Amino acid sequence: MSAIPPGAGPRPLAGPRRTGRAVLVGAACAVLAVAVTGCGGEDPDAGTNGVGKLPAAKIESKARAAAQRADTVHLSGNVVSQGRTYKLDMRLAKDGAKGELTTKAAAFQLLRVGNALYLKANAAFWAGEKGGASGKPSQAAGKLDGKYVKVPASDPVYKRFSGFTDKDTLLAGLLGLHGKLTTGERSDIDGVRTVRVAAGAGSGGTLDVSLEGTPYPLRLQRAGGAGVVRLADWGRSVDLKAPPKDQVVDYGSKISGKR
Repeated sequence: MSAIPPGAGPRPLAGPRRTGRAVLVGAACAVLAVAVTGCGGEDPDAGTNGVGKLPAAKIESKARAAAQRADTVHLSGNVVSQGRTYKLDMRLAKDGAKGELTTKAAAFQLLRVGNALYLKANAAFWAGEKGGASGKPSQAAGKLDGKYVKVPASDPVYKRFSGFTDKDTLLAGLLGLHGKLTTGERSDIDGVRTVRVAAGAGSGGTLDVSLEGTPYPLRLQRAGGAGVVRLADWGRSVDLKAPPKDQVVDYGSKISGKR
């Protein structure tokens, strides 16, 4: 029998080992694809509106533009302004708004239809607005108790509260982030996927923007503990109409006794 030349014998079977290794690598990539895209897995932005891929400043810009274009929004939460904390629950439209505003001292309803502003509050609120507790102001406040008071445009009450019924003015003041913007974590609000934009530390707060459909702002946390507001029901109809005449008090040219 002739000798078998060196190297001419049967070779090791490599197929199964290679196949097993390929399976392990494929399985690892399948697991990692949930969090990263380096193994050819699914894009985490798949099925979204794509704004999550944009720079933070561009995301904020698109959110502000979407808010401006929308006809209506439901805004709720707390806002701190000039040392006062206001709790808002307002449905805002292009031509008016309705809802409730609460302060430490009082709670009252606001309704604006066109340029006509109505305020509904109890007698204690109006007594404070009248600036005194003498007989005449108390009697006047009693007449306004629980009524829709049509507020004159020249009165300080109109100037102080009408801004809470102006969609564009209110959102412009709330949504502005100041400082360097960065893209933060992904989350969801009421089941809607969001991306967070954060402003410079201590200067501008955070804004959560929808990753589904139109990139509306859905939640704003103001810097320095100045309040958190939610924004929902974008584009949903708001029924605005003047209150019944028998529920309205037209006080004339001036309500407030304050100057």
